[in-house]
Amino acid sequence: MDSFPDQEIRATKRKVLRTLAIAGGAVLAFFAYGIYWAFFDMERIPKGDQLAESQSPDGRYTVKVYLSDAGATTSFSTLGELTDNQSGKSKNIYFQYREHEAKVEWLDHDTVVINGRELDVPDESYDYRRD
Repeated sequence: MDSFPDQEIRATKRKVLRTLAIAGGAVLAFFAYGIYWAFFDMERIPKGDQLAESQSPDGRYTVKVYLSDAGATTSFSTLGELTDNQSGKSKNIYFQYREHEAKVEWLDHDTVVINGRELDVPDESYDYRRD
C-alpha cells in the first residue's frame, strides 16, 4: 500500500521537472532573441543622409544607400536598403562600418554590387558583423 503514494510523488516530480525544463528553454530562447534584436538586427540600424540610389535594369528593384550615424561612440556606416518596386516591401541588405561613400552597380536584373560586395537580391545580404 505504501508504494502507491511513492508512485504519485515520482510522477509529480517528473511533471514539475518537465515544466521547469520547458520554461527554462523558453526563457533562454527569449533571451537569445533579445540579444539578436538588440545587437544584430539590420532593420534597427538608423538611416541618415541618402548617398546613392540605383534601380535594377528591369525596374523591379531599387537600392538606396544611406550614411548611418548610430551615435557619438561609433563611426559612420553605410546602410543599403532594397525595395521591391512591385510589392513596395523594403529590407536592409547591406551594412558596412567605417564607410562614407557608396557606389552601386547592377550586373543584371537581380545582381547588385555595393562598394565591391556582390549580392544576389532579394535573398542575399551583407553585414560586416557576420563576416
